[in-house]
Amino acid sequence: PLGNKEETAAAKCTQPCLEESLSISDLECSLCIRMFFEPVTTPCGHTFCKECLERCLDHRPNCPLCKQSLREYLKAGRYSPTVLLQDIMLATFPTQLAERRELHQAEMAELSNLTKNIPIFVCTMSFPGIPCPLHVFEPRYRLMIRRCQESGTRRFGMCIYENGKSFADYGCMLEIRQVELLADGRSLVDTVGRQRFRVLSRGHRDGYHTADIEYLEDKKVSGEELQELQSLHESTYRLAQRFCEHGDLTSRHILMQHGPLPEKEEDIQASADGPTWCWWLISTLPLEPSHQLGLLSCTSLRARLCQLQHVLAALLRPER
Repeated sequence: PLGNKEETAAAKCTQPCLEESLSISDLECSLCIRMFFEPVTTPCGHTFCKECLERCLDHRPNCPLCKQSLREYLKAGRYSPTVLLQDIMLATFPTQLAERRELHQAEMAELSNLTKNIPIFVCTMSFPGIPCPLHVFEPRYRLMIRRCQESGTRRFGMCIYENGKSFADYGCMLEIRQVELLADGRSLVDTVGRQRFRVLSRGHRDGYHTADIEYLEDKKVSGEELQELQSLHESTYRLAQRFCEHGDLTSRHILMQHGPLPEKEEDIQASADGPTWCWWLISTLPLEPSHQLGLLSCTSLRARLCQLQHVLAALLRPER
């Protein structure tokens, strides 16, 4: 990018003649009908806002104007800015360009809110502290993942589908750790679960679901209640160890796919979501999604541990 002095010099040199020959409509993207923002030019010679072109390529790998194939352009995965056009806009319409930047910044600020209109990926159960790898191929979710990265939050909500509601009343925030772009525009997205949340209201944005949410926290206890909870925690963890060491086909498959049981945390109330090993167990046990959702929405660590004990005891019970 140009420095302030270089920008001023470029503006002074080119402004008089360009102002006479150009109007603001000459510098509009044909897709959003607004002044170009981060303009890129395709191999076929057509120019669009970078975001506008990306959204079109999510649906079809062709130029939006002439329909020429852009598969190789998409495969490269890099969109170099059209620097000359940026210089011309700066020289001829600096005020309008500044307004366009402010509009983009306002849109990014709106996308950065992590309680209002957060993007919702409707797919699978996810849990705090547990990895959740995703294969993203739908155009609406390609857009959503890009926006999460561009806004800097790198977070979105994950909920399972629920009939009559579009998605369930509870979910888990996911944080994007890494994105591997594939040649055809699909991506492999490595995420990990963060906070649990409850859905307050539902909405839509450019094809994907959104929600206003509030985050969940386990109720803290003290005194005798805490001592009882610690004892319950110890006994449940021992059961979990027995299950993982059981050696049957189910436990072997779990260990191969998910790795070993996480270590116990010293302070079982340190996290608002409780011990991570509980969520690891909930994600690996053969439970119905509705049962998992009930455990996710529960804000009592005691109740969660009791349910896990019940499930583990049933799985460890010898067959007659």
